[in-house]
Amino acid sequence: MLEEVLLAGFGGQGILSAGMLLAQAGMAHGLHVAWIPSYGPEMRGGTANCGVTLSDRPISCPLVTEPTTLLAMNQPSLDKFAPKVKPGGLIIYNSSLARWDGELGLGRRLLGLDATAQAEAIGNVRVAVNVLVGAFIALTQIIPLERVKEALRVVLPPHRHHLIAANEKALEVGASLALAKVGEGIALR
Repeated sequence: MLEEVLLAGFGGQGILSAGMLLAQAGMAHGLHVAWIPSYGPEMRGGTANCGVTLSDRPISCPLVTEPTTLLAMNQPSLDKFAPKVKPGGLIIYNSSLARWDGELGLGRRLLGLDATAQAEAIGNVRVAVNVLVGAFIALTQIIPLERVKEALRVVLPPHRHHLIAANEKALEVGASLALAKVGEGIALR
């Protein structure tokens, strides 16, 4: 089993933290993991992305150049990275801030979730990325959702532990929405 995930968005959307969350949860679950961040000099508001590799075998190359899954939080990230997703791969995007263009990512499974609106309903827009992470976990079953929730306590610094409940709720909402969409059928574009 090999899952190469690319998470992308603006700086300040929690992209790097979400990648660390997946990597930490994967390690705790006994998987081989790699996490490689990339961000512009602007940080908050600039571009940010990271690659996370999760595997049951040693990882020969940690770079994620052709992801099996893309989690895109905004339009520039969706536009830039959707075409790089492997055919048959999965694209989960924040439909609050991105719109699907029929030409992007042909031959990939596609799921748009209103992550920003869901996070606002939870009470903190900063947890929006974890709506997408929850959806990814539910659809791939690569790591148990409870293991990801446990990893929040390791990844979030102590002064952010007051956000754990909101992050857990975001993961649950994303998982629930994704499973509901499976019932409707995720389109292969």
